[in-house]
Amino acid sequence: QLQLVESGGGLVQPGGSLRLSCAASGSTFNYYAIAWFRQAPGKEREGVSCISRSGGRTKYADSVKGRFTISRDDAKNTVYLQMNNLQSEDTGVYYCAAHRLILSREWVSTTPDDYDKWGQGTQVTVSS
Repeated sequence: QLQLVESGGGLVQPGGSLRLSCAASGSTFNYYAIAWFRQAPGKEREGVSCISRSGGRTKYADSVKGRFTISRDDAKNTVYLQMNNLQSEDTGVYYCAAHRLILSREWVSTTPDDYDKWGQGTQVTVSS
Protein backbone atom coordinates (compact mmCIF):
# COMPACT_ATOMS: atom_id res chain seq x y z
CA GLN A 1 0.00 0.00 0.00
CA LEU A 2 1.53 3.27 -1.12
CA GLN A 3 1.94 5.94 1.54
CA LEU A 4 2.68 9.59 0.80
CA VAL A 5 4.22 12.21 3.06
CA GLU A 6 4.48 15.87 2.07
CA SER A 7 7.02 18.31 3.45
CA GLY A 8 8.53 21.69 2.69
CA GLY A 9 5.63 24.00 3.39
CA GLY A 10 5.92 27.15 5.43
CA LEU A 11 5.50 30.90 5.56
CA VAL A 12 7.02 32.92 2.72
CA GLN A 13 6.75 36.50 1.54
CA PRO A 14 5.18 37.35 -1.82
CA GLY A 15 7.73 36.77 -4.56
CA GLY A 16 9.50 34.11 -2.55
CA SER A 17 10.07 30.43 -3.29
CA LEU A 18 9.44 27.07 -1.67
CA ARG A 19 10.13 23.51 -2.71
CA LEU A 20 7.63 20.88 -1.64
CA SER A 21 8.53 17.21 -1.44
CA CYS A 22 6.26 14.18 -1.65
CA ALA A 23 8.00 11.09 -0.32
CA ALA A 24 6.48 7.70 -1.12
CA SER A 25 6.86 4.31 0.52
CA GLY A 26 5.21 0.93 0.58
CA SER A 27 4.86 0.19 -3.12
CA THR A 28 6.65 0.40 -6.46
CA PHE A 29 6.88 4.13 -6.96
CA ASN A 30 7.42 4.13 -10.71
CA TYR A 31 4.00 2.57 -11.28
CA TYR A 32 2.38 5.80 -10.16
CA ALA A 33 1.54 9.13 -11.71
CA ILE A 34 1.79 11.79 -9.02
CA ALA A 35 -0.09 15.05 -8.72
CA TRP A 36 -0.14 18.07 -6.44
CA PHE A 37 -3.39 19.64 -5.30
CA ARG A 38 -4.12 22.55 -3.02
CA GLN A 39 -7.04 23.72 -0.96
CA ALA A 40 -7.57 27.19 0.40
CA PRO A 41 -10.01 27.84 3.27
CA GLY A 42 -13.59 27.80 2.00
CA LYS A 43 -12.58 26.66 -1.48
CA GLU A 44 -12.64 23.37 -3.33
CA ARG A 45 -9.52 21.30 -3.82
CA GLU A 46 -7.69 22.49 -6.95
CA GLY A 47 -5.33 20.56 -9.19
CA VAL A 48 -1.95 22.26 -9.39
CA SER A 49 0.31 19.94 -11.35
CA CYS A 50 0.87 16.34 -12.34
CA ILE A 51 3.78 14.25 -13.61
CA SER A 52 3.53 11.00 -15.53
CA ARG A 53 5.10 7.70 -14.58
CA SER A 54 7.94 8.29 -17.03
CA GLY A 55 8.46 11.87 -15.90
CA GLY A 56 8.29 12.89 -19.54
CA ARG A 57 4.86 14.46 -19.41
CA THR A 58 3.67 17.15 -17.05
CA LYS A 59 0.55 19.25 -16.64
CA TYR A 60 0.00 22.55 -14.83
CA ALA A 61 -2.93 24.69 -13.81
CA ASP A 62 -3.00 27.95 -15.76
CA SER A 63 -2.57 29.88 -12.52
CA VAL A 64 0.87 28.35 -11.84
CA LYS A 65 2.32 27.95 -15.34
CA GLY A 66 5.75 29.54 -15.59
CA ARG A 67 6.10 29.72 -11.80
CA PHE A 68 5.86 26.10 -10.59
CA THR A 69 7.88 23.09 -11.77
CA ILE A 70 7.12 19.48 -10.95
CA SER A 71 9.79 16.78 -11.10
CA ARG A 72 10.38 13.26 -9.84
CA ASP A 73 13.35 11.27 -8.62
CA ASP A 74 12.40 7.60 -8.72
CA ALA A 75 15.67 6.60 -7.04
CA LYS A 76 14.51 8.59 -4.00
CA ASN A 77 10.79 7.75 -4.38
CA THR A 78 10.10 11.47 -4.28
CA VAL A 79 8.23 14.05 -6.32
CA TYR A 80 9.05 17.73 -5.97
CA LEU A 81 7.12 20.91 -6.61
CA GLN A 82 9.36 23.94 -7.02
CA MET A 83 7.28 27.04 -6.45
CA ASN A 84 8.70 30.43 -7.46
CA ASN A 85 7.27 33.94 -7.39
CA LEU A 86 4.67 32.88 -4.84
CA GLN A 87 1.62 35.07 -4.42
CA SER A 88 -1.02 35.33 -1.72
CA GLU A 89 -3.47 33.34 -3.85
CA ASP A 90 -1.08 30.37 -3.64
CA THR A 91 -1.84 30.05 0.07
CA GLY A 92 -3.41 26.77 1.09
CA VAL A 93 -2.80 23.21 2.15
CA TYR A 94 -0.88 21.34 -0.52
CA TYR A 95 -1.48 17.62 -0.99
CA CYS A 96 0.23 15.08 -3.17
CA ALA A 97 -1.72 12.18 -4.60
CA ALA A 98 -0.98 9.04 -6.58
CA HIS A 99 -2.68 7.07 -9.34
CA ARG A 100 -1.42 3.58 -10.13
CA LEU A 101 -1.03 2.66 -13.80
CA ILE A 102 -0.09 -0.70 -15.28
CA LEU A 103 0.26 0.13 -18.97
CA SER A 104 0.35 3.87 -19.57
CA ARG A 105 3.57 5.69 -18.71
CA GLU A 106 2.39 9.08 -19.98
CA TRP A 107 -1.02 9.52 -18.33
CA VAL A 108 -1.51 12.78 -16.45
CA SER A 109 -4.53 14.30 -14.72
CA THR A 110 -5.25 17.10 -12.28
CA THR A 111 -8.75 15.87 -11.44
CA PRO A 112 -8.98 14.93 -7.75
CA ASP A 113 -11.40 12.05 -8.37
CA ASP A 114 -8.76 10.28 -10.48
CA TYR A 115 -6.59 9.72 -7.38
CA ASP A 116 -7.09 7.33 -4.51
CA LYS A 117 -3.84 7.71 -2.56
CA TRP A 118 -3.35 10.97 -0.68
CA GLY A 119 -0.87 12.46 1.72
CA GLN A 120 -1.78 14.42 4.82
CA GLY A 121 -0.90 17.81 3.35
CA THR A 122 1.54 20.61 4.09
CA GLN A 123 0.57 24.24 4.74
CA VAL A 124 1.87 26.98 2.47
CA THR A 125 1.22 30.56 3.55
CA VAL A 126 2.24 33.49 1.39
CA SER A 127 2.04 36.72 3.33
CA SER A 128 4.03 39.84 4.03
